Amino acid sequence: MAPPPPSTQGNNHLSQPCIYERKSRFMKWLSKLFKGGSSRGGGARYPQFLGDENMVWHAPSRSVDDHPRINKEKEELDRAISLTLSEDLKRQNGCRWGKNNDEDIARALQDNLNLPKYPPYAPAKHDNLNLPPYPPYAPTLLYPRMGFRTCGGCHRDIGYGNYLGCMGTFFHPECFCCRACGYQIIEHEFSLSGSDPYHKSCFKELTHPKCEVCHHFIPTNGVGLIEYRCHPFWSQKYCPSHEHDSTARCCSCERLESWNSRYISLGDGRSLCLECMESAIMDTGDCQPLYHAIRDYYEGMNMKLDQQIPMLLVERQALNEAIVGERTGHHHMPETRGLCLSEEQTVTSILKRPKFGGQKLIGMRTQPQKLIRRCEVTAILVLYGLPRLLTGAILAHELMHGWLRLKGYRNLSPHVEEGICQVLSYLWLEAEVMPGYRSAPSTSTASSSSSPYSSSSKKGAKSNVERKLGEFFMHQIAHDASPAYGGGFRAANAAVNKYGLRCTLDHIRLTGSFPL
Repeated sequence: MAPPPPSTQGNNHLSQPCIYERKSRFMKWLSKLFKGGSSRGGGARYPQFLGDENMVWHAPSRSVDDHPRINKEKEELDRAISLTLSEDLKRQNGCRWGKNNDEDIARALQDNLNLPKYPPYAPAKHDNLNLPPYPPYAPTLLYPRMGFRTCGGCHRDIGYGNYLGCMGTFFHPECFCCRACGYQIIEHEFSLSGSDPYHKSCFKELTHPKCEVCHHFIPTNGVGLIEYRCHPFWSQKYCPSHEHDSTARCCSCERLESWNSRYISLGDGRSLCLECMESAIMDTGDCQPLYHAIRDYYEGMNMKLDQQIPMLLVERQALNEAIVGERTGHHHMPETRGLCLSEEQTVTSILKRPKFGGQKLIGMRTQPQKLIRRCEVTAILVLYGLPRLLTGAILAHELMHGWLRLKGYRNLSPHVEEGICQVLSYLWLEAEVMPGYRSAPSTSTASSSSSPYSSSSKKGAKSNVERKLGEFFMHQIAHDASPAYGGGFRAANAAVNKYGLRCTLDHIRLTGSFPL
């Protein structure tokens, strides 16, 4: 509602108008200043506002004698406004005001005239401009400019400078950095993981699999997919090409040789990694303590071997020649690492362990030995250069062959004989790697529990490397794909777990098969 016109009667005081208008109140007040007040009977009026726009505040009365002072204040205000407008036109980056935005004009005038900001309901005194001791218009809250943005990197105001927008977040150009390396992203293309930006090269480094042999990014195949090989136990990832090139593979743990390390060549086409080399048994003399410990293991299960069966550590060629001369037995192709001999043969055994010469072994001393048949078992042969736990597992397997033959188990199928031998090998490894996991199975109801059956107690605690190797050898036995060794082990192990080793062996003696 507009204020009433000034009184034309000869009163000494002006009327006290009430201001109710919500919109354009400042523009009306400003137009009255420009029009001047000399043609009207009263002096200029200053509408007063406090707090909410709907509140009313009566302007104080003014005497007619104050006209000269008011006219002087009008001239000074006009001059200040004119000077402000001229300065704005000279600005290169000046703010543009909307025609109908009265509150924005009021804020700009207040900033340019250096008027203090009045808190609500608190009049202030303007000594420097000789203005009335109350604000000329309602105080308005200063809201952020329309371009107000906060940088997602430094969390400061971006202002009117250059900025980048990504996933609804804004950044100073120098604050848009890779989450991995921390350096600024200046390329036109980059990668996102969630809301985190990355250089494309950094993101590839984090997500693209690398070959653990050549340490290069695994290439894509013909259809654009990343194709690689992965070992089922060690989870070693490598390029498919390394299966067909000259990359060496450890004959014990099956891991491929990395370009950052070198395997030891055993001189017979086999290579050994450094971890397996730490506990490798290289000659017959070194293997004797382990052989006797495994015989003690059998005796602790009431499966004592009465005959003294010779044990020899041999080279690969000697083992293959012995296999050719053996008429009985079943051999795990393509690589046989142990043999239970039943025929008389002359075998070359390793008498003295070789020495290291660069990346190969040198100085090995061998000795031919005539093996004479004195019982159903002539000798046990084991391939040299294998870790202690793998050598022991082979010995436990071959000793079970000897025990079956000495106890009169005849004409067993490969599935049954190799299966029950693998069970004894697995049980020995389990006792070595996980002592106390389960009690050793007994072949009688009155087993000798006081007899030691694990050589681990004599050797002391094993390292984490050797324990992991033992777990791998157990994994090999359990997941063997061959019908005789793998399938036979799983059938024999199920029978032993269900009925016990003694009942399973008795059933094999009577029927030649595993109990169901």
